[in-house]
Amino acid sequence: MSSDHQHHEAAPTITDVAAAAGVGRATVARTLGNYGSVSDATRAKVMLAAERLGYKPNTLARSMTTGITKTLGIVLADVANPFFSGVLKGISETAKLAGYDAIILSTDEKLQLERDAIGVLLAKQVDGLVVASAAGRNDDVSHLSDAMERGIPVVLIDRLVDTLNTDSVVIDNREAARTAVGSLIQNGHRRIAFAWGPVTLSPATDLEQMQRILDEALWSDGERLRGYLDALEDAGIPFDTALVTHVLKNEGQATRAVSGMLALADPPTAIFTTETEATVGALHALRARNLRLLKDVSLIGFDDSPWAAVMEPPLTMIRQPMRELGSVAAQQLIARINGDASAPARHVLPSTLIVRSSDGPVPAVLGN
Repeated sequence: MSSDHQHHEAAPTITDVAAAAGVGRATVARTLGNYGSVSDATRAKVMLAAERLGYKPNTLARSMTTGITKTLGIVLADVANPFFSGVLKGISETAKLAGYDAIILSTDEKLQLERDAIGVLLAKQVDGLVVASAAGRNDDVSHLSDAMERGIPVVLIDRLVDTLNTDSVVIDNREAARTAVGSLIQNGHRRIAFAWGPVTLSPATDLEQMQRILDEALWSDGERLRGYLDALEDAGIPFDTALVTHVLKNEGQATRAVSGMLALADPPTAIFTTETEATVGALHALRARNLRLLKDVSLIGFDDSPWAAVMEPPLTMIRQPMRELGSVAAQQLIARINGDASAPARHVLPSTLIVRSSDGPVPAVLGN
């Protein structure tokens, strides 16, 4: 769009607005980017010129604040998690093909680290952000809404943030969980453990309290637990809070929590795990109590991996399209950077229940 005869078809440039308002480009930047000081009279002149020329303020603010650096900022909750490393592959491949570099920061599921990471990336003048946010439903997400107001497009990945109206790429977590737990119920299981539930200092004592905790939980955690509750409700199985873990999310805590459940007077005959560390913790807990998969306790987990297929017995797992999630998020972000101004899109990608042999009928007698 550089040649003169095409000039009028292209979106007006910063220079056009500056010329029309009779001010410098830096003044236009301060006015439309909402930073620095601009007199009221100048602000009015710039806004009028922008409006006359048919400016999109956010595209303008973006071209002013970043000037296109061909860099994407990627903020993931935990890069060590195999799920996120799969997502990262998809983002990196797509970014590279489009000529973008990616700066990746990991937040260890801590919202303050996420805020810091966004600050660092904005200072580095990234053109856009892909974020797997650690924000619960009631958390302050001004670090993300402020970036959006500055004209930096944000694509949420893996988790939604209810209060942000922006692009997202997710799976249907609720449906995936409901299907997996439903298949355990079809096999006759009624005591099904859920690892892990939302982290909370005061575990729920009834369904009503659980719903309250769910309202504040991380979106993906909440959706998976909702799917579990849906499956129980579909089958008329009463909810038992003793079968939902409320621990910090690491393998050791999962091991401890699942061991506690297996020691109950009426222990679970099946376990549903919502990610890799929870699955490994549950397997440790079974081994410590000399219980065998399938023979004594069934298991279905989230996030299929190569080792799940070579376990004995091989694990039935939910496979998420990790690379595709990353790839779609990067494509969506690059489209926004290139000026796509259509309504925010929610891409929901399918997950698949990979049926192997870690889940089966309820054993006649649970091993001691």
